[in-house]
Amino acid sequence: MSQPLFNQQEQKVLLQLARDSVEHGLLQGKPLEVNLQEFDSHLQEPGAAFVTLEKRSELRGCIGSVEAHRPLVEDIAENAWAAAFRDPRFSPVTRIEFFQLHFEISVLTSPQPMQFESEDDLKQQIVAGKDGLLIREGVQRGLFLPAVWGKLPDVDSFLSHLKQKAGLSSNYWSDRIEINRFYSFEFSDD
Repeated sequence: MSQPLFNQQEQKVLLQLARDSVEHGLLQGKPLEVNLQEFDSHLQEPGAAFVTLEKRSELRGCIGSVEAHRPLVEDIAENAWAAAFRDPRFSPVTRIEFFQLHFEISVLTSPQPMQFESEDDLKQQIVAGKDGLLIREGVQRGLFLPAVWGKLPDVDSFLSHLKQKAGLSSNYWSDRIEINRFYSFEFSDD
């Protein structure tokens, strides 16, 4: 995205909210309940966000929403808690780990369907380093945030790993594949 969706103070507030929700989860076993009136109206608007937790530069949890279906602050509080305690790839975060966590928030734009005639046509349209992609084939589904370009910098590897994340083979292709493109605005607590 060309200009920030959130100023530095808003980013700080959202990152603190994510941290507070995980801490609340450690103490109460559930996400922090958000009082919308405590937040600027801009942050109360519907929004879709992913919250990523890292410990020592390694993924420790990542959960998010693809579509805006609740106020952004509620989405962040719920997804931060879920990333810490409900990501099936990891055991729940412990009190000791909490102080080692690095938080990153990605706020997503609405996914837009891409039109393409073939896999090569699709690859020509993908903007490396910028696009987030959601792939669907029947019940199979996978999503990569734009931040994944840092680890998979070329279109071929990005797309083949995305297919694998969706449970498809890396060279799978069919005329029924649906691809949606989105962008995100990322910020973290470093």
